[in-house]
Amino acid sequence: MALTRDFRESIVARVRQDPGFAKALLDEAATLFLNGEPETARLVLRDLVNATVGFEKLATVTRRPSKSLHRMLSRKGNPSMDNLAAMFDALRQELGVGIEVGCVRGRGRGSAAAAASGAAGRLY
Repeated sequence: MALTRDFRESIVARVRQDPGFAKALLDEAATLFLNGEPETARLVLRDLVNATVGFEKLATVTRRPSKSLHRMLSRKGNPSMDNLAAMFDALRQELGVGIEVGCVRGRGRGSAAAAASGAAGRLY
């Protein structure tokens, strides 16, 4: 069996090669949160933090303990809205982007469009 690179290492390498990828991860995390998938959003944010600012710098910027931030962005984490906003703001500033949110209407109850509709984020 061939050895493969660790997934987290791959994310870090990709972010360093392609700054647009980091922005796409932030966009994806925001969209996941807004569409009711907080567990996946936290994991995407954790990977983004590891690949960009790191937990120690994030702790300094957000004025929250690094260990607490690690717990908040774990699979079973439960960050408050204030903590989540602070993390998104720190990452947004690090990446030099803004976040704009809009709503998309579905075609009706039970339709695929309705299931896929909801809030959608966009970076600018």
